[in-house]
Amino acid sequence: MKLILIFTAAICVTFAVQAQKNMLGEWRTVDDKTGKEKSIVRIFKATNGLYYGKIEQLFQRSIDGKPRLCVECQGADKNKPMEGLIIVRDMKYENGSFVNGTILDPGNGKTYHASIELDAATGKLKVRGSLDKHGLLGRTQFWVR
Repeated sequence: MKLILIFTAAICVTFAVQAQKNMLGEWRTVDDKTGKEKSIVRIFKATNGLYYGKIEQLFQRSIDGKPRLCVECQGADKNKPMEGLIIVRDMKYENGSFVNGTILDPGNGKTYHASIELDAATGKLKVRGSLDKHGLLGRTQFWVR
């Protein structure tokens, strides 16, 4: 009986680790209104054990060809180039999802509570930003590999 319990626990841990690894890497963000791809965001695990997301590439440059800046951002992110900007911060991995972190919308400079999970049926990353910690008041985007 103990052997069955140990085996079952090992399988559960394996699936949890695999789901976590499947969410890491590069994801294409898609504009909600136009359906066009906006950027590539890389989700990674930092040395502090938390998860972050960094804009690796923007698909639209500014009109003058210079790097786009986060002019609406506050604090240390104000006027930083959007490429290289950390937009997902301090996520914890729990029960197959990244939770309890934040996400920055560089378009309006606002930071929202965030949760991220992998949609197993579509393979897309379900990214939810909300005004409240419970995710009731917000919106969801689907990012693709």
